[in-house]
Amino acid sequence: MEEAKVFQIHTDDNVATALTAVSAGTEARILGDRTMERILAVTDIPTGHKIALRDIAPGEAIIKYGVVIGQATAAIPRGSWVHLHVMHSLYDERSSHLDAVTGAPKDTKYE
Repeated sequence: MEEAKVFQIHTDDNVATALTAVSAGTEARILGDRTMERILAVTDIPTGHKIALRDIAPGEAIIKYGVVIGQATAAIPRGSWVHLHVMHSLYDERSSHLDAVTGAPKDTKYE
C-alpha cells in the first residue's frame, strides 16, 4: 500500500493538499514547507482536497499558498477534510451554492 502524503505549500498554511487519498485513521507524511512531519486524518480526505493541519474555528481564515483563500463556516478539527461543506471560498462566489461532493449547483433548477 502506498504511503499517504499531503503537501503544505507555505509554513503559514493551516491546510495541506492530499497528494494521495487519505483514509480516516491513517497517518499521512507532510511534504513541502511543512511545520510538522505527519498528520493523522480523522476523516477521509480525497486526493487533491485539503486537510486541516490544526483546529480551525468558525469564521477563521483558511490559509493556503500563504494567503487567505476562504473562511470556515463550521468548526474544523485537525485532520479533517476541508471543502465546501465547512468553508466559503473568498475567490468563487458560486462555491457556496455547489454540492460539496459532486460540484453540482444547488441553486439552479433544471427542467
